[in-house]
Amino acid sequence: MDNHFGFSQEGVRQYTCYRAPSAPVIDGRLDEPCWQQAPRSPRFEDLACGRPGLLDTRAALLWNDECLFVGYWIEEPFLQASLTARDSFIWNDNDVELFIAGRDAYYELEINALGTIYEVLWVWKDAYRRGSRFDAPELDLLNQRVQTLGDFGHHHPRGARWGFLDWDFPGLQVAVQLDGTLNDDRDIDRGWTVEIALPWRGMKWLADDRALPPRDGDEWRLDLSRFEQVREHGTTLSAGWAFNCHTVFDSHVPERFTRISFSSQSVAEVPGTP
Repeated sequence: MDNHFGFSQEGVRQYTCYRAPSAPVIDGRLDEPCWQQAPRSPRFEDLACGRPGLLDTRAALLWNDECLFVGYWIEEPFLQASLTARDSFIWNDNDVELFIAGRDAYYELEINALGTIYEVLWVWKDAYRRGSRFDAPELDLLNQRVQTLGDFGHHHPRGARWGFLDWDFPGLQVAVQLDGTLNDDRDIDRGWTVEIALPWRGMKWLADDRALPPRDGDEWRLDLSRFEQVREHGTTLSAGWAFNCHTVFDSHVPERFTRISFSSQSVAEVPGTP
Protein backbone atom coordinates (compact mmCIF):
# COMPACT_ATOMS: atom_id res chain seq x y z
CA MET A 1 0.00 0.00 0.00
CA ASP A 2 2.16 2.85 -1.29
CA ASN A 3 -0.37 5.54 -2.22
CA HIS A 4 -0.40 8.34 0.34
CA PHE A 5 -3.09 10.53 -1.29
CA GLY A 6 -1.63 13.68 0.20
CA PHE A 7 -1.26 12.32 3.74
CA SER A 8 2.19 12.89 5.21
CA GLN A 9 4.09 9.87 6.47
CA GLU A 10 5.82 11.97 9.12
CA GLY A 11 5.16 10.58 12.57
CA VAL A 12 3.79 7.23 11.38
CA ARG A 13 5.21 4.81 13.91
CA GLN A 14 6.78 1.42 13.28
CA TYR A 15 6.37 -1.72 15.36
CA THR A 16 8.11 -5.10 15.14
CA CYS A 17 5.78 -8.07 15.56
CA TYR A 18 7.64 -11.15 16.82
CA ARG A 19 6.64 -14.78 16.70
CA ALA A 20 4.84 -16.33 19.65
CA PRO A 21 6.65 -19.47 20.92
CA SER A 22 3.21 -21.04 21.40
CA ALA A 23 -0.26 -19.81 20.60
CA PRO A 24 -1.84 -17.87 23.49
CA VAL A 25 -5.21 -19.00 24.80
CA ILE A 26 -7.74 -16.38 23.72
CA ASP A 27 -9.33 -15.62 27.08
CA GLY A 28 -8.69 -11.88 27.35
CA ARG A 29 -6.28 -12.17 30.28
CA LEU A 30 -2.96 -11.40 28.53
CA ASP A 31 -1.12 -13.12 31.39
CA GLU A 32 0.93 -15.62 29.38
CA PRO A 33 4.72 -15.15 29.08
CA CYS A 34 4.51 -14.27 25.39
CA TRP A 35 2.32 -11.24 26.16
CA GLN A 36 4.62 -10.15 28.96
CA GLN A 37 7.57 -10.40 26.56
CA ALA A 38 5.91 -8.69 23.57
CA PRO A 39 6.92 -5.02 23.12
CA ARG A 40 4.03 -2.75 24.07
CA SER A 41 3.10 0.30 22.09
CA PRO A 42 3.61 3.78 23.48
CA ARG A 43 0.65 5.32 25.27
CA PHE A 44 -2.02 5.93 22.62
CA GLU A 45 -2.18 9.52 21.42
CA ASP A 46 -4.98 11.80 20.31
CA LEU A 47 -6.18 10.80 16.85
CA ALA A 48 -6.16 14.36 15.53
CA CYS A 49 -3.47 16.31 17.39
CA GLY A 50 -1.09 13.71 18.85
CA ARG A 51 -1.34 14.65 22.53
CA PRO A 52 -1.11 11.69 24.96
CA GLY A 53 -4.51 10.14 25.64
CA LEU A 54 -6.27 11.13 28.85
CA LEU A 55 -6.45 7.45 29.88
CA ASP A 56 -3.60 5.03 29.31
CA THR A 57 -3.99 2.55 26.45
CA ARG A 58 -1.32 0.18 25.12
CA ALA A 59 -1.26 -2.61 22.56
CA ALA A 60 1.01 -5.44 21.48
CA LEU A 61 1.09 -7.91 18.59
CA LEU A 62 2.38 -11.44 18.07
CA TRP A 63 2.08 -13.99 15.29
CA ASN A 64 2.59 -17.61 14.31
CA ASP A 65 1.92 -19.57 11.14
CA GLU A 66 -1.80 -19.75 11.88
CA CYS A 67 -2.80 -16.36 13.33
CA LEU A 68 -2.07 -12.75 14.05
CA PHE A 69 -2.60 -12.01 17.75
CA VAL A 70 -3.46 -8.57 19.14
CA GLY A 71 -3.70 -7.51 22.79
CA TYR A 72 -4.91 -4.27 24.39
CA TRP A 73 -4.41 -2.94 27.94
CA ILE A 74 -7.03 -0.26 28.67
CA GLU A 75 -7.18 2.02 31.69
CA GLU A 76 -10.83 2.71 32.53
CA PRO A 77 -12.03 4.09 35.88
CA PHE A 78 -15.73 3.55 35.03
CA LEU A 79 -16.35 0.44 32.98
CA GLN A 80 -19.36 0.99 30.74
CA ALA A 81 -20.99 -1.02 27.95
CA SER A 82 -24.57 -1.53 26.83
CA LEU A 83 -24.61 -3.03 23.32
CA THR A 84 -24.99 -6.80 23.13
CA ALA A 85 -26.09 -7.52 19.54
CA ARG A 86 -23.36 -8.40 17.07
CA ASP A 87 -22.68 -5.60 14.57
CA SER A 88 -24.37 -3.01 16.77
CA PHE A 89 -22.86 0.46 16.41
CA ILE A 90 -20.18 -0.31 18.97
CA TRP A 91 -18.61 3.14 18.63
CA ASN A 92 -21.55 4.44 20.69
CA ASP A 93 -20.01 2.56 23.65
CA ASN A 94 -16.45 2.91 24.87
CA ASP A 95 -14.50 0.57 22.62
CA VAL A 96 -11.20 -0.52 21.14
CA GLU A 97 -10.76 -0.81 17.40
CA LEU A 98 -8.50 -2.59 14.95
CA PHE A 99 -8.07 -1.78 11.26
CA ILE A 100 -6.00 -3.89 8.82
CA ALA A 101 -5.19 -2.35 5.45
CA GLY A 102 -4.60 -3.84 2.06
CA ARG A 103 -4.00 -1.92 -1.15
CA ASP A 104 -7.66 -1.76 -2.21
CA ALA A 105 -9.54 -2.87 0.91
CA TYR A 106 -9.34 -2.71 4.67
CA TYR A 107 -10.94 -4.49 7.62
CA GLU A 108 -12.53 -2.81 10.64
CA LEU A 109 -13.18 -4.50 14.01
CA GLU A 110 -14.67 -2.82 17.08
CA ILE A 111 -15.10 -4.39 20.55
CA ASN A 112 -16.78 -3.12 23.72
CA ALA A 113 -16.31 -4.24 27.34
CA LEU A 114 -19.07 -6.84 26.96
CA GLY A 115 -17.10 -8.48 24.16
CA THR A 116 -19.68 -7.44 21.56
CA ILE A 117 -18.14 -6.88 18.13
CA TYR A 118 -18.84 -4.89 15.00
CA GLU A 119 -16.91 -5.77 11.86
CA VAL A 120 -16.97 -4.74 8.23
CA LEU A 121 -14.81 -5.20 5.13
CA TRP A 122 -14.33 -1.94 3.22
CA VAL A 123 -13.48 -2.01 -0.50
CA TRP A 124 -12.54 1.18 -2.35
CA LYS A 125 -15.09 1.86 -5.05
CA ASP A 126 -12.42 2.54 -7.67
CA ALA A 127 -11.15 -1.04 -7.19
CA TYR A 128 -14.55 -2.74 -7.21
CA ARG A 129 -15.27 -3.62 -10.83
CA ARG A 130 -16.92 -6.51 -12.63
CA GLY A 131 -14.26 -9.09 -13.33
CA SER A 132 -11.95 -7.79 -10.60
CA ARG A 133 -10.82 -9.97 -7.71
CA PHE A 134 -13.58 -8.43 -5.58
CA ASP A 135 -16.26 -9.70 -7.98
CA ALA A 136 -17.18 -12.62 -5.71
CA PRO A 137 -20.45 -13.97 -4.20
CA GLU A 138 -19.46 -12.93 -0.66
CA LEU A 139 -18.95 -9.35 -1.89
CA ASP A 140 -22.05 -9.12 -4.08
CA LEU A 141 -23.52 -5.63 -3.91
CA LEU A 142 -27.00 -6.90 -4.76
CA ASN A 143 -27.22 -9.77 -2.28
CA GLN A 144 -25.27 -8.51 0.74
CA ARG A 145 -25.90 -5.75 3.27
CA VAL A 146 -23.73 -2.90 2.04
CA GLN A 147 -23.16 0.67 3.16
CA THR A 148 -21.22 3.51 1.58
CA LEU A 149 -18.51 5.49 3.31
CA GLY A 150 -17.14 8.70 1.89
CA ASP A 151 -20.17 10.15 0.13
CA PHE A 152 -21.41 11.55 3.44
CA GLY A 153 -18.68 11.94 6.05
CA HIS A 154 -15.28 10.23 6.27
CA HIS A 155 -14.19 11.93 3.06
CA HIS A 156 -10.94 10.72 1.54
CA PRO A 157 -9.05 11.90 -1.56
CA ARG A 158 -9.35 8.42 -3.06
CA GLY A 159 -13.12 8.58 -2.90
CA ALA A 160 -15.80 6.38 -1.41
CA ARG A 161 -15.80 2.81 -0.11
CA TRP A 162 -18.29 -0.05 -0.14
CA GLY A 163 -18.73 -1.59 3.33
CA PHE A 164 -19.76 -5.26 3.41
CA LEU A 165 -21.62 -5.71 6.68
CA ASP A 166 -22.41 -9.41 6.24
CA TRP A 167 -18.75 -10.31 5.81
CA ASP A 168 -17.31 -11.99 8.92
CA PHE A 169 -13.61 -12.59 9.42
CA PRO A 170 -13.14 -16.39 9.11
CA GLY A 171 -12.11 -17.96 12.40
CA LEU A 172 -11.98 -14.70 14.35
CA GLN A 173 -11.61 -15.09 18.13
CA VAL A 174 -12.16 -12.23 20.58
CA ALA A 175 -12.16 -12.22 24.40
CA VAL A 176 -12.26 -9.49 27.05
CA GLN A 177 -11.37 -9.47 30.72
CA LEU A 178 -12.65 -6.81 33.12
CA ASP A 179 -10.83 -5.50 36.17
CA GLY A 180 -13.72 -3.79 37.91
CA THR A 181 -17.51 -3.69 37.97
CA LEU A 182 -19.36 -3.06 34.75
CA ASN A 183 -21.96 -0.28 34.65
CA ASP A 184 -21.55 0.56 38.34
CA ASP A 185 -20.04 3.97 39.07
CA ARG A 186 -20.08 3.54 42.84
CA ASP A 187 -16.45 2.38 42.75
CA ILE A 188 -13.32 3.08 40.72
CA ASP A 189 -12.35 0.38 38.22
CA ARG A 190 -8.87 -0.39 36.92
CA GLY A 191 -9.77 -1.20 33.32
CA TRP A 192 -10.01 -4.07 30.88
CA THR A 193 -7.96 -6.13 28.48
CA VAL A 194 -8.80 -7.45 25.02
CA GLU A 195 -7.26 -10.40 23.18
CA ILE A 196 -7.81 -11.14 19.49
CA ALA A 197 -6.76 -13.94 17.13
CA LEU A 198 -7.15 -13.45 13.37
CA PRO A 199 -6.29 -16.50 11.21
CA TRP A 200 -4.13 -15.67 8.21
CA ARG A 201 -6.52 -17.60 5.97
CA GLY A 202 -9.05 -14.81 6.52
CA MET A 203 -6.70 -12.14 5.12
CA LYS A 204 -7.07 -12.98 1.43
CA TRP A 205 -8.78 -9.68 0.54
CA LEU A 206 -6.01 -7.74 2.31
CA ALA A 207 -2.81 -9.61 1.47
CA ASP A 208 -2.43 -8.44 -2.14
CA ASP A 209 0.89 -9.96 -3.26
CA ARG A 210 2.14 -10.64 0.28
CA ALA A 211 2.65 -14.14 1.66
CA LEU A 212 0.23 -15.69 4.15
CA PRO A 213 1.57 -16.12 6.77
CA PRO A 214 4.04 -13.26 6.36
CA ARG A 215 7.69 -13.71 5.56
CA ASP A 216 10.43 -12.28 7.72
CA GLY A 217 10.59 -8.54 7.08
CA ASP A 218 7.15 -8.21 5.46
CA GLU A 219 5.31 -5.01 6.34
CA TRP A 220 1.58 -4.50 6.91
CA ARG A 221 -0.35 -1.40 7.94
CA LEU A 222 -2.59 -1.69 11.02
CA ASP A 223 -4.41 0.87 13.10
CA LEU A 224 -4.96 0.20 16.80
CA SER A 225 -7.20 2.70 18.53
CA ARG A 226 -9.67 3.41 21.29
CA PHE A 227 -12.74 5.62 21.53
CA GLU A 228 -14.05 6.96 24.82
CA GLN A 229 -17.40 8.64 25.46
CA VAL A 230 -16.42 11.54 27.72
CA ARG A 231 -19.37 12.99 29.64
CA GLU A 232 -19.09 16.40 31.28
CA HIS A 233 -21.67 19.01 32.26
CA GLY A 234 -24.43 17.11 30.51
CA THR A 235 -22.55 16.86 27.22
CA THR A 236 -21.03 13.71 25.69
CA LEU A 237 -17.99 13.99 23.46
CA SER A 238 -16.12 11.19 21.69
CA ALA A 239 -12.37 11.12 22.32
CA GLY A 240 -10.22 9.04 19.99
CA TRP A 241 -6.73 7.76 20.82
CA ALA A 242 -4.53 5.63 18.57
CA PHE A 243 -1.09 4.05 18.28
CA ASN A 244 -0.17 7.05 16.16
CA CYS A 245 -1.89 10.29 15.24
CA HIS A 246 -3.91 10.48 12.00
CA THR A 247 -3.77 14.31 11.90
CA VAL A 248 -7.57 14.23 11.46
CA PHE A 249 -10.35 12.89 13.70
CA ASP A 250 -10.98 9.93 11.40
CA SER A 251 -9.95 6.31 11.75
CA HIS A 252 -10.52 5.56 8.06
CA VAL A 253 -7.18 6.85 6.80
CA PRO A 254 -5.03 3.81 5.89
CA GLU A 255 -2.09 6.04 4.96
CA ARG A 256 -1.73 6.90 8.66
CA PHE A 257 -1.93 3.33 9.96
CA THR A 258 1.08 2.08 11.93
CA ARG A 259 3.75 0.19 9.98
CA ILE A 260 3.94 -3.37 11.33
CA SER A 261 7.09 -5.32 10.42
CA PHE A 262 7.00 -9.07 10.94
CA SER A 263 10.03 -10.82 12.39
CA SER A 264 10.64 -14.57 12.35
CA GLN A 265 12.47 -14.23 15.68
CA SER A 266 10.71 -15.63 18.73
CA VAL A 267 9.62 -12.97 21.19
CA ALA A 268 11.25 -15.07 23.93
CA GLU A 269 14.64 -14.45 22.29
CA VAL A 270 14.35 -10.68 21.94
CA PRO A 271 17.01 -8.91 24.07
CA GLY A 272 15.60 -6.79 26.85
CA THR A 273 12.26 -8.56 27.19
CA PRO A 274 11.29 -9.96 30.61
